[in-house]
Amino acid sequence: MSLGPESPREEQGFLGLGPPIMAVSPTPQQREYGNGSATEGRLNESEVSGTPGGFHFSEHVLDVWMHVFSLLVASLGLLGNGTVLWLLGFRIQRTPFSVYILNLAGADTLFLCCSLLLSLMNLLTCVYPITYNVVAYLQYMFYIASLNLLSAITTERCLSVLFPIWYQCLRSKHMSAKVCSGIWALAGMTEVIEFVTRNYVFPHSFCPNFFIIHFLWFLLLTCVMCVSSLTLLLRVQCSSRRRRLPRLYLLVMLTVLVFLLFGLPLGLQDFINDRFKIDFMPFSLFQSLACVNSCMNPFIYFFVGKQGHKGRESLRLVLQRALGEEQEVGGGMRDIPHTNTQETSS
Repeated sequence: MSLGPESPREEQGFLGLGPPIMAVSPTPQQREYGNGSATEGRLNESEVSGTPGGFHFSEHVLDVWMHVFSLLVASLGLLGNGTVLWLLGFRIQRTPFSVYILNLAGADTLFLCCSLLLSLMNLLTCVYPITYNVVAYLQYMFYIASLNLLSAITTERCLSVLFPIWYQCLRSKHMSAKVCSGIWALAGMTEVIEFVTRNYVFPHSFCPNFFIIHFLWFLLLTCVMCVSSLTLLLRVQCSSRRRRLPRLYLLVMLTVLVFLLFGLPLGLQDFINDRFKIDFMPFSLFQSLACVNSCMNPFIYFFVGKQGHKGRESLRLVLQRALGEEQEVGGGMRDIPHTNTQETSS
């Protein structure tokens, strides 16, 4: 039983993050919905009542439960990421690494907001195509921004271990802020250009250039993140005299691992569905997994900061301990006081 239109991004190209409205495998008739062909921008009676060639009841129920699950996870994730934003923005002095975490928490928060709105629109079956399209593009922008930030985090951590002299002496004071600004500018510019091109310049034609660019960029970032994380893990484990992995690197490893398990399937499913027209699982399932990824990050920070310390402590102290700067010194690892290196976001 089919209950809605195809995703605005999915009908127009690679990595569409707007899920089908209570549907997973749209019918050919639904592919014409994209630019608002439904009466007054809402779902028409035939789409709501169900027509032949659509979903089975069990798939529809699964889709509904996935959207409900996304709402719950997104609400919890907004609380956790909001706490991180408050502490890093107003209560803790910023360091090169905390600037990245601050921006990552912002990207996760905005992604969860878009996911919450899309799930609500799916459940309420009250969709205005333009609004839905805009939210779907924004959701993708925050998704790719978080991937960019994770790649930047792992790359810089890897360079700080492989080239400690550069990290201490030659690294620009505001490098983290500049990198984050460039990431947001690149993500925003790309999505604005794509949105205008696909909706106003060439609204009825497929743009292979966007497909190729998005896929190659997505693949490059994923490879860089994986290679940097593996190199960092091997280098630190081989050079450190301590058995336990330092907190900062444990935080990076857990964050990357959670993204690979819960965040990466969303981009892969979009590519497979768009390129090969294979829709083997409900899109809402992959969106729910991506929400879990964004929700888990704050809990990783506090879990790492709490390790080795019992008793009640303030969240500020726990987060500050988790993000303490570390570097390699003479083959070993030592903690650098948190207030030694300060950096403000531009």
